[in-house]
Amino acid sequence: MKFAVIVFPGSNCDVDMYHAIADELGEEVEYVWHDEDNLDRFDAILLPGGFSYGDYLRSGAIARFSKVMAAVKQAAEAGKPVLGVCNGFQILLEAGLLPGAMRRNQGLKFICRPVRLTVENNETMFTSAYEKGEVITIPIAHGEGNYYCDEQTLKRLIENRQIVFRYHGENPNGSLADIAGIVNERGNVLGMMPHPERAVDALLGSADGLKLFRSIVNYWRETHVVTA
Repeated sequence: MKFAVIVFPGSNCDVDMYHAIADELGEEVEYVWHDEDNLDRFDAILLPGGFSYGDYLRSGAIARFSKVMAAVKQAAEAGKPVLGVCNGFQILLEAGLLPGAMRRNQGLKFICRPVRLTVENNETMFTSAYEKGEVITIPIAHGEGNYYCDEQTLKRLIENRQIVFRYHGENPNGSLADIAGIVNERGNVLGMMPHPERAVDALLGSADGLKLFRSIVNYWRETHVVTA
């Protein structure tokens, strides 16, 4: 399986994402600059965290216009796994690949520390390696992670089981309904504020994030088995 790590000007978690895939997961991965217009050679697309284009206007608001985003949308339409973490989540929201918007943290401060999450839906291509209701520890590092959407959108997210992760025990940023991660209706685009790529080895304080990447690989292998 081959992963693409999209690199925007201002990305700073791309190396972490590359390490998680290449060194911990043992899969093929390649950095892809933001001016690339074709992602057909990749099986999964990863949008890392950071401060794309300096987070001018709003987080992710300029990155959504990068040439590569047209290719990311094509990959999503083709059913390929697309994961956006932190700033990557913000970009997916701005690009309309996920519903809702991101606001500044409720306390108006940047937060960087481990948090606990509940796995709300373990029947997605990103979460099949988890147990339903499993509580995991993943670090966050953001200033604008306060997820918001209108009542109708929230109702759809709940009815369609699109809320994949919720903050457990404590909501660090004021996010609506304790939402930490959501998928699109098709289930192949995931956006989350916590950083699973920074929780792939016990030496980092937690290896809980590795299950997310293993889930993607397991899904790909199950759907790409060649039968005689």
